[in-house]
Amino acid sequence: MKLIERKTYLDQLLAVKGTPEIKVITGIRRSGKSKLMDAFISLLLKDDNTNIIRIKLNLKTFEELRNADELYSYISESYNEKKTNYLFIDEVQLCHGFEWVINSLHEEEKYDIYLTGSNAFLLSSDLATLFGGRVFEIKMFPFSFNEYLLYYPSTDLDSLFDSFVQKGGMSGSYLYGNTEDARKYVENIYKSTIARDIVEKFRIENEQLLLMIGDFLMDNVGNSSSIRNIANKLSSNTYTTNDKTVGAYISYLCKSFMFYPINRYDIKGKKYLESDIKYYLADTSFRFAVLGTKRPDYGHIYENIVAIELLRRGYEVYVGKLYNTEIDFVAIKNGIRTYIQISDDISGEETFNREVQSLLRIRDAFPKILIARTKHETSQYQGIEIIDIARWLVSQK
Repeated sequence: MKLIERKTYLDQLLAVKGTPEIKVITGIRRSGKSKLMDAFISLLLKDDNTNIIRIKLNLKTFEELRNADELYSYISESYNEKKTNYLFIDEVQLCHGFEWVINSLHEEEKYDIYLTGSNAFLLSSDLATLFGGRVFEIKMFPFSFNEYLLYYPSTDLDSLFDSFVQKGGMSGSYLYGNTEDARKYVENIYKSTIARDIVEKFRIENEQLLLMIGDFLMDNVGNSSSIRNIANKLSSNTYTTNDKTVGAYISYLCKSFMFYPINRYDIKGKKYLESDIKYYLADTSFRFAVLGTKRPDYGHIYENIVAIELLRRGYEVYVGKLYNTEIDFVAIKNGIRTYIQISDDISGEETFNREVQSLLRIRDAFPKILIARTKHETSQYQGIEIIDIARWLVSQK
């Protein structure tokens, strides 16, 4: 497989190298966490004063280290007092009692520690409990459009964007020669890996309901989804569910980084709201792999791509509410709010006016952007920046 340098994440790792926290790389399955570790190790090895302790608990070679005492002994015996010692463990959850080992090693202050784990077993919400808050989390996403362009170099930005929308950023699928096989690979990640992880971790009895809820959320990205409405829509004469179960299953899918929940933000009142959460897929390839190309709403698919890109760039992301008007996103970073509307096609006057009017109703001076599929260079309308989505994705804005 062709490897590209994921510079954003490497820079994050380099920035925290040598700090006392336990560094944990999180993200959806098959997003490249282990490959990132390997790339980071290659950089560290340029220094001769480096001792790397690398353990991959998913490999047969390290099977004996799935015992806590054996893991601790192996790491202690690999320590080199004359060098800087870096500890890297993949799939750390496969060792029973791993949290005791890692906390003990952390207290010894002899190792710079880096971990990855299967997401249903090593979740963001669990890290503070497992390691007493002594954690620095590196949040990893599938390939961005910029990374996709590194993998498929071309000067035809628009054609590459169209293929990225459906192929997505799950780079393992790029190895397959035809679209059908690539989609089978992505679907298998969802159904046979992520869903099975959730079933095992949370001891779910109804795996089919979990998949139905995931399918429903995929088909409704960009739509407000109350748990009660989802439960009602999934219930039938022969199949019933309830709010509590649906809410729990959605929570598990989000904890496994399959979906990202986006809350609402009242622009006028400057307050955060908890009702009518929207859910966005970690990668659009899952939608096409599971649901096919039936009724693709490209406006909402583009909205999904922008939401994940904003999270990737480190923004707090909310759905904006101003009176009875909705703003697709309020993105906040360093105290600055940016208001963003997303559209598929704004060539029609009615659609264009509707999108810009939502932004013009906002009376403060923070930036306002309309992102659409224009295939043109950036323009301005009454202080609103109008930018093509492909060009926005490759920009640094």
